[in-house]
Amino acid sequence: MAQYFVVHAQNPQARLIQQAVQLLQQGGILAMPTDSSYALTCLMDFKEAQTRIRRIRQVDEQHPFTLMCRDLAEIGTYAKVNNQQFRLLKAYTPGPYTFLLDATREVPRRLQHPKRSSIGLRVPHHVVTQALLQALNAPVLSMTLQLPGDIQPLSVGWEIRELLEHQVDAVVDSDIMHVGLTTVVDLTEDPPNVVRTGVGVWP
Repeated sequence: MAQYFVVHAQNPQARLIQQAVQLLQQGGILAMPTDSSYALTCLMDFKEAQTRIRRIRQVDEQHPFTLMCRDLAEIGTYAKVNNQQFRLLKAYTPGPYTFLLDATREVPRRLQHPKRSSIGLRVPHHVVTQALLQALNAPVLSMTLQLPGDIQPLSVGWEIRELLEHQVDAVVDSDIMHVGLTTVVDLTEDPPNVVRTGVGVWP
């Protein structure tokens, strides 16, 4: 049965954050809030956790994960970023955007786009998400928590607990900023191409 952490949206309790971090470090899956609905998250090193997330979402291995990072410096470890791309990232992060960039060697091949060697990255603005990332001192893999047949992603912590209490290791219940998907922007193209319009406003 999933653990259930009710975390203050503006002043996250350090004890609960640390417990959630420990579950991730042990190969667990968290359902956690972001600035665009909830996401299923795990660490890059745990293939079984990634398989479990795909099973919950009922998607195949071609469905991409997003790498959720603390800041631009961390993005630079996992993606190749030129000056023009950096300016755009600086202007729109943190926020409800996912950016497609060419992956560095730090990203396992299995997590890259099979044909383009790219990876989706985001820097969330949510206080609780940032607290988790800071305590973890590493990025997490994430996938929007939208179940098969649902029109919108899940956005209420206690409902997620009832639905997935035997499939995830913990639910981090906190307020979210928006209900919807991130706006996905492909920065490997010039000019940048909006792949999906979500809650983030793009010019």
